[in-house]
Amino acid sequence: MSIATDVSPPAEASPDRPAATGRTWSIVPLLTRLHFYGGILVAPLLATAALTGLLFAFTPQLDGLVYDRELHVEQVGPGLPKPLSEQVAAAIAAHPGGTLASVLPAAAPDATTRVVFSVPELGEQQHTVYVDPYTGEVRGQLTTWFGETPLMTWLDDLHTGLHLGETGTLYSETAASWLWVLVLGGLILWCNRQWQRRADTRRGRGRVDATVFYDLKAAKGVRRTRGFHAATGVWLVVGLLFLSATGLTWSTYAGGNFSAALDRLDARRPALDTSLTGGAAPAATAHHGAAPAAGAADPAQVDAVLHIAREHGISGPMELYPPADANSAWSVVENDNVWPVHFDKLAVDPVAGTVVHRTDYADWPFLAKLSALGIQAHMGYLFGLANQLLLAALAVGLLCVIVWGYRMWWQRRPTRAGRRAVVGPPPARGAWRRLRLPLLIAGVLATAAIGWALPAFGVTLLAFLVLDTAAGLVRRRRRKPPVPTSPAPAGA
Repeated sequence: MSIATDVSPPAEASPDRPAATGRTWSIVPLLTRLHFYGGILVAPLLATAALTGLLFAFTPQLDGLVYDRELHVEQVGPGLPKPLSEQVAAAIAAHPGGTLASVLPAAAPDATTRVVFSVPELGEQQHTVYVDPYTGEVRGQLTTWFGETPLMTWLDDLHTGLHLGETGTLYSETAASWLWVLVLGGLILWCNRQWQRRADTRRGRGRVDATVFYDLKAAKGVRRTRGFHAATGVWLVVGLLFLSATGLTWSTYAGGNFSAALDRLDARRPALDTSLTGGAAPAATAHHGAAPAAGAADPAQVDAVLHIAREHGISGPMELYPPADANSAWSVVENDNVWPVHFDKLAVDPVAGTVVHRTDYADWPFLAKLSALGIQAHMGYLFGLANQLLLAALAVGLLCVIVWGYRMWWQRRPTRAGRRAVVGPPPARGAWRRLRLPLLIAGVLATAAIGWALPAFGVTLLAFLVLDTAAGLVRRRRRKPPVPTSPAPAGA
């Protein structure tokens, strides 16, 4: 289930309980059925995403424990760090194979410098060598992916695709595609219930507050469970909508549509021109960050590149990329993900001692800024520990809502002799047939548009409609009374 209260709708129509008739402008019966079945079918995917996301949110702390030797120096100081070129030379000596891909100077006094090498047989993965900036000692080497440690890579893949490749990513895209539908549908059902309470009791705002802040005086059973389910869901609305929206931006199919929309709106991050001859370099994007193609470079130039970058205002965490060829400049990418973020980029010519091009985060289009901030917050980076704790609260809250939703389903089961069932009855069928024609047409068009923009939602909704229609036809045939037959003639 998702976040809404269970409005205890009429059960499936039966011979002794016919479906309601008459046209209406109310979408509550249709939302109730959609919320009920959508919640039951999608809740396992949402629970999986919540559990894996909860683990991923705390990977910085887990990394610090598991890879303490690689990520941290044994002792801060004494003295100043060695020149960056000497640190890179130490890493190259320890890793003679591969091509220098990037250098990440130590971002904190107790942090190591990271020197990244591209190795053809690793594909997208790379080797990262960790160097103590004070002593030049190589602290270790890890196989990384877009800067992520093996542990973070494993948890990232678990959260996004369950280690099932591209097929597995459909689970997380389906969960994100349905999450906002269940959240908004549940909120509408909750608001409808509050309106009914006001109309029935004339007690005004007090009844609303009782639901938002948990009504512990409610009778035990489905009413109390419904109160927990609803109150928790209302508190989670904004956070869950945010997770749904940001998760979809880098999904396979909905993310592709989002990317195409950014192109049409000219809302991409500006590309950094690294060419020394005036040709613009292509822009690459990824939610983990994009790295220019590695090429041959003189590692001794990193000192000049770092000095020029700091002179031009790049002072936080950064990554230095060597030129792709002799006609290209070094790239300096600021990657401070903690608010206030810094994502400025420089193209540096260390020989001439100049910056040949730069792009500043302040000049990004609004949608590009919003997307970048959303991604960092979704991954737990934007506000540091506070961001991680908020994500953890959302994950735990969503898990509680799901458990209470299934519990309500079980508590509403028939228990009378002759009608016993394992779970409660579903909401009545045929709610869409009772909608006013203009509302029905508008709803079909809106659903088709959403299904096109969010293919995982559209395909699964269509599959549900087909199965639901087939189940209805089977049930209807079973309920048809048998055709009476004439008695056989005497002597036959």
